[in-house]
Amino acid sequence: MFAKSAPGRRVSAEPLKPVVDPAGWYPAEMAATDSWIYPLSAGEIAEVADVAARLESRGADIVNIRREDFPLPRLRHGLGDIHDELLEGRGFVLIRGLPVGEWSRLRTAIAYWGIGTHLGRALSQNASGHMLGHVKDLGGDYSDPKIRGYLTSARMGFHADQCDYVALLCLHPAMSGGASRIASSVTLYNELLKRRPDLVAELVQDFYWTRHGEVAPGQLPWFRLPIFSFERGYMSGRGVSSYIFKSQGLPGVPTFTAHQKEALDMFRTVVEEIALDMMFEQGDIQILHNHVTLHSRAAFQDWPEPERKRHLYRLWLRDDNGRPLLKAFREHIRGIELDGFVPTAPLDPEIAGVVT
Repeated sequence: MFAKSAPGRRVSAEPLKPVVDPAGWYPAEMAATDSWIYPLSAGEIAEVADVAARLESRGADIVNIRREDFPLPRLRHGLGDIHDELLEGRGFVLIRGLPVGEWSRLRTAIAYWGIGTHLGRALSQNASGHMLGHVKDLGGDYSDPKIRGYLTSARMGFHADQCDYVALLCLHPAMSGGASRIASSVTLYNELLKRRPDLVAELVQDFYWTRHGEVAPGQLPWFRLPIFSFERGYMSGRGVSSYIFKSQGLPGVPTFTAHQKEALDMFRTVVEEIALDMMFEQGDIQILHNHVTLHSRAAFQDWPEPERKRHLYRLWLRDDNGRPLLKAFREHIRGIELDGFVPTAPLDPEIAGVVT
C-alpha cells in the first residue's frame, strides 16, 4: 500500500562530496516494499471515469484540457502525496488500476492527460509536436542517429528525458521482456564517488548531447550539459545514453578523451548494479522525477497480433516549482518546439506518422 517516504534528511550538496538526499535508494530496499505503488480505489476510478466521459462527450481537444477542466476532489489528496513523493521523496511512484481495457482509446487518453494536469504542464516530445507520446516498436533502427529508442524494441541505456517528470501509461505490455528499469541518480553518484572520484570530476563537466535532428532555426545540432550538476544545494543527474554517444561526429563536437570514455564506461557499469526492474501491468502509470531517477528498458519480444503490441502512452511534464536546476539545464525543460510547432495529441503513432 502506498506510503510517503519518512521525512528524509537533505544536506546541501556540493560537487565531489557525498550527496545526502531522500531520493537516494538501493534496489533491495524498493524490492522489499510496495509502498511506492498507489492503488486506485473504486471511488477514485469512478471519479476519473466520470470526468473523462464528460469531456469525451463534449468533443474536448485533449491538448486544451487544463487542470481546472479535470476536477478530482476525491483523488486530489492522493495526487498531492504523489507530487510530494516525486519532488521530496524517493522520486518515483506507480499508480495502479486504471481500467484502460474497458475504455475507448480516446477516453483513456483524456483520463491520463487529466491526471497529468495535476502534476505539471505537458510538453512537446518530438518534432511533430506530440504532447501525448507513444512508446511502441515501429521497426526503427536504434543505431540510426535520428531514431529515438522508444520507437524500437531495443534495450535502452539509462537516461533522463527533457522534462521534470516523465509518466508512462501501459496500454499493452509486451509478450515477454520489456521491463522498466530505474535507478537513483543520487545513489549512482555516491557509488561512483566512492570508487573513482577522478572520474566523477569528468562527469560534472559539460558533455555534448545530440538533438536527434530535432533542430529549431538558429540552433546547433547539439547542446552542452554536465551529467551531474549542482544548483542551490541540489544535485541533479542525467543519463549516459544515446544522446551523448550519437553526438560524436556532429559538426563542432570533439572526440571523447580517454578519461571521458573511462568515466562514461564506469557510469554504465555501475548503474546496472543499482537498478530496480519493474514489469508493467495494463493500466499502470509510472511517474519518475527525471532529475533524481534514471530510466531504461530491457529488450522485449512483442505479440504477433498488431492490436496486442506493447504500447505505452507517455507524458513529459514541467513543474515550474520543481527542483532547482542550472539555468542551462532548466532551459531544456521546455519541450521540442520547432518552426511551425502545432501541439497535438495523437491516439495512434502509426496514423500520426511518427518518424523521430
